[in-house]
Amino acid sequence: MARIDSFLRVAVDQRGSDLHLHAGKPPTVRLDGDLLPLPFRSLSDLEARRFLYEILDPPRRAALEARKQLDFVHVVPKVGRFRVNAFYQRQGLSAVFRVVPDHPPTLDDLMLPGAVRELSRLQNGLVLVTGPTGSGKTTTLAAMIAEINRTSPRHVITLEDPVEFIHKRMHAAITQREVGRDVESFATGLRSALRESPDVLMVGELRDPETIQLALQAAETGVLVLGTLHTRSASGAPDRIIDSVPEGSREQARSVLSVLLRGVIAQRLCRRAWGEGRIAALEILLQTHAVSSMIREGKTHQLDAWLQSPGLEGSGSQSLDKCLLRYVREGLIDRDEALATAADPEALQQKLGELVGGEA
Repeated sequence: MARIDSFLRVAVDQRGSDLHLHAGKPPTVRLDGDLLPLPFRSLSDLEARRFLYEILDPPRRAALEARKQLDFVHVVPKVGRFRVNAFYQRQGLSAVFRVVPDHPPTLDDLMLPGAVRELSRLQNGLVLVTGPTGSGKTTTLAAMIAEINRTSPRHVITLEDPVEFIHKRMHAAITQREVGRDVESFATGLRSALRESPDVLMVGELRDPETIQLALQAAETGVLVLGTLHTRSASGAPDRIIDSVPEGSREQARSVLSVLLRGVIAQRLCRRAWGEGRIAALEILLQTHAVSSMIREGKTHQLDAWLQSPGLEGSGSQSLDKCLLRYVREGLIDRDEALATAADPEALQQKLGELVGGEA
């Protein structure tokens, strides 16, 4: 067993989400969002290098030295899988190990609402999962793929960097391809995937204009495309897509996106009220005639207000703050956590005050 594996076992045993191995600092575990140093000395650059090089084969070592960063998966038998980003920083070589559960979660495991299940059952179009780094986007996508696998005999192709959750065949035929190992890039993988008879395409990250445009083209062919974006709100996703298109083509892009975009899930992770584990608070924007019109007419700035409108109850769409209010009402998170996460803390505080007054 590699020496780093003993730290990874501690991270898993403590139910941590990440292990941070930084030159100049002691190994550190992220537990429920907080960083907790392990009782170990600060690592020198040489020690950190030895820990990491022990789990890297010569080609990966060469790639790390050439690119100064490297994404890969490390597997520890009887412990788990770990998504690793190794990189250089001022004090030397470092890495972050993200714990990947042995089995993909279900929608029920994550307590995701019925709207997410309905999006998983779509036959075509574009569905985006957005949020800041570390907000659980990959986990939500994995649960959606698991739902498709459980219920539908479709061909699912995933493009990931690297492959995290392993999906074993149930009803669907699932082809998982890793960028850098099985395919050169997301864009190359998308071009290839359209010749491989897909029903569902999952793109781990829509990170550049070429990948975004190819994902739109795939959705236009009648494939269901699932992907992630780094936007903080559901309303920001259409603008992120449109801004990636050359300026002269943006009107056409708005028209295409207004038809193809079936839904956006924007999420943040919140600490549970009892202090163990976290839950995703979701803002959900589903396709309606009104939403399509706002995208097509360049009025995406109105989407936030639309999500706050009272007539959405029961439609599946919801604002982030409405989700947070429900979590407080159900005792899943506390008031302080809700206010720290809210898009509009002042408005949410007022609603929380009304909630307490009503209970009194």
